[in-house]
Amino acid sequence: MVDFNIQDFLNKKVEQFNVPGFIPNDPICIPHLFTKKQDIEIMGFFAAILAWGLRKTIINKCNELITRFNGEPYQFIINHTDDDLKQLLGFKHRTFNDTDLLYFVSFLRFHYEQFDSLEDAFLIGQENAAQVSIEKSLNEFKSYFFSLPDYPHRTRKHISSPLQKSSCKRLNMFLRWMVRRDGKGVDFGIWDRIHPRDLICPCDVHVERVARRFGLFTAKKVNWKSAQELTNNLKILDANDPVKYDFALFGIGVEQEV
Repeated sequence: MVDFNIQDFLNKKVEQFNVPGFIPNDPICIPHLFTKKQDIEIMGFFAAILAWGLRKTIINKCNELITRFNGEPYQFIINHTDDDLKQLLGFKHRTFNDTDLLYFVSFLRFHYEQFDSLEDAFLIGQENAAQVSIEKSLNEFKSYFFSLPDYPHRTRKHISSPLQKSSCKRLNMFLRWMVRRDGKGVDFGIWDRIHPRDLICPCDVHVERVARRFGLFTAKKVNWKSAQELTNNLKILDANDPVKYDFALFGIGVEQEV
């Protein structure tokens, strides 16, 4: 059971960290470089997928990727020629390499030739649902993402799913960026068919550590069930926007306040 004495404290921390000043040192600064919806989606997706390791390194690698896309990710993905793809060779961030990147570009082109938004990729089988199941969204997204016949098997490790018992931290973070709309200037809120109440809290080491201290997280391991447990406890604090507390938990963890 959540101790409601922490609610005011966490709400204050949300207000402290959910501000534009949070942006420059976080990977979310990458999609904030753009105004076109598809560019925001594409670079938000890459920034989330590449978000492991030092934040400074993640941001630098994403900026390198933007340069390789000639500063226009959507136009590059939709209109590139085979010769243009040579610009992507040699890209590497940890275990994500140019083989993975070429397939990501191939999938994104395939998707945007059919749909106007990447949101559709997360609504397969739930296009008209009043309440979206994020668990189903992420499982269906992975199947869809690797539906092209030439996908490299090595690339599968870069897209997680609840079926793997993964907490899906990076994809949940991306969904938070795209879905939450609160006027604070950090999250984009450019998607409107998934509701903030349906989101699952991204669960990284900072969030896990702080959530344990507050009794919001009791599971021994970080996996899909534990991410659900954390989110369900956060819903006790705010049923309509539980994932806003990601700002508080992450921010406290980074600043080592607890």
